[in-house]
Amino acid sequence: MLKNALQHHQAGRLVEAEQIYRQILAIDAQHADSLHLLGMVAYQAGRHEFAVEMIRKAVAINNTQASYHSNLGNVLQTQGQLDEAVACYERALALQPNNAGVCFNMGSALQSQDKLDDAIACYERVLALKPDHVKALYKLGCVHHALGRLDEALARYKRVLELQPGEAEAGFSEALAQLLHGDYAAGWRNFERRWQSSYQNTPMRAYPQPLWKGEKLVSGRLLIWGEQGVGDEIMFAGLMPDVIRTGNDCILDCDARLKPLFARSFPGISVISGYAPEQNPELEVAAHLPSGSLPGLFRTIEAAFAATTSPYLLPDPQGRGRFRARYADGRRPVGLAWHTKNQKTGSYRSIDLSMFAPLFARSGFRWVSLQYGNHDALEQQAAAANAPVLVDREVDQFSNIDAFAAQIAALDLVITIDNSTAHLAGALGVPVWVLLPAAPDWRWLQAREDSPWYPTMRLFRQPRRGDWSSVVQKVQSAL
Repeated sequence: MLKNALQHHQAGRLVEAEQIYRQILAIDAQHADSLHLLGMVAYQAGRHEFAVEMIRKAVAINNTQASYHSNLGNVLQTQGQLDEAVACYERALALQPNNAGVCFNMGSALQSQDKLDDAIACYERVLALKPDHVKALYKLGCVHHALGRLDEALARYKRVLELQPGEAEAGFSEALAQLLHGDYAAGWRNFERRWQSSYQNTPMRAYPQPLWKGEKLVSGRLLIWGEQGVGDEIMFAGLMPDVIRTGNDCILDCDARLKPLFARSFPGISVISGYAPEQNPELEVAAHLPSGSLPGLFRTIEAAFAATTSPYLLPDPQGRGRFRARYADGRRPVGLAWHTKNQKTGSYRSIDLSMFAPLFARSGFRWVSLQYGNHDALEQQAAAANAPVLVDREVDQFSNIDAFAAQIAALDLVITIDNSTAHLAGALGVPVWVLLPAAPDWRWLQAREDSPWYPTMRLFRQPRRGDWSSVVQKVQSAL
């Protein structure tokens, strides 16, 4: 019976396999293999709690099977129970020390826990067993990347691409490391690999018109369309003056929330939201380009950033004046944003509001929240942190970006983590101090305190991973 069940299981017929495993267990409730495999069927079907229950029963009956411990670790890792998962992998490796798959999975769990040195040791152990283990090479590159060791990261990405030339994740990660390193020529060229990467959350648009290569079009109009998040759209919009200087009749397709701000800031072009060829034939588009591809045309060397206009976004002047008057009380108005909900990187970019206490102790500043979120929740958060931060209920930073821009423009200074607030303040030409983790996003480069994207920006970097106290101390001194 077990052999028949395994045939169904291996063929992906999970319902049939489960039925037979249950038949075996009805005869022998202590059949460890059937318990384990029933758990694996449940895991593959997404029933993780039941999977854990079944595999734990198998381990209780027979704890000498490395596969039981390893697969239990896999399920627990999927559930986010990382400490328990690592313990399972350790027990599996005690039984099978040379199991590269278990080593790799333990490295992934440790990496998720931010135990990067331990993760490196696991991946190196995998590569000692299997030197061409592509996934371990890539993950090892990612860990070195996260630690700021770009040469080591690039060497691993390069090796992955030698073994699998079309490997999208390594190709795009290589581009990000090159850009962080300031290698614009290679970085922007490889940045085009983003369309095959899981990191890209915007699909490539399949328009019949060709991609623009920077030329003056003979006829028709040029469509530039926004991609990724609002912050990225704002940053790449800084190249629209370069596009306009090519002499083309331009259309900018952006997030609907950005339309009023972009229309005011770029009066010489058409700003729309949601272009569709079949619905907008009157626009006569002859070529198109995603906005993230513009730097590959106009910013291939450091010196090219001198062409950046600052500011390049213009707030509503009446709105700015209204906010300016509202915040005027003899103190200097300073905006603050401290949190992002980004699932991939938010945990190490965000700062607990209470950590800004040394700044709040300084006199002469009126603190204004630039943090998106529910107003009640933000006020409760400020009260819990004893933070004298004004939550302006007339501004919804998420849904009304034009009002948000006017609010930012009314301030003397913005202090923010790496989020869309940083881009918006920089694009508006407002003095903005950005607080960065030790391993920052590619656009902030390494070591430097300024940004080529935004002349009014100053960067404050963690000296080591997780050390926000030192960053706040530097900001306090700068104030």
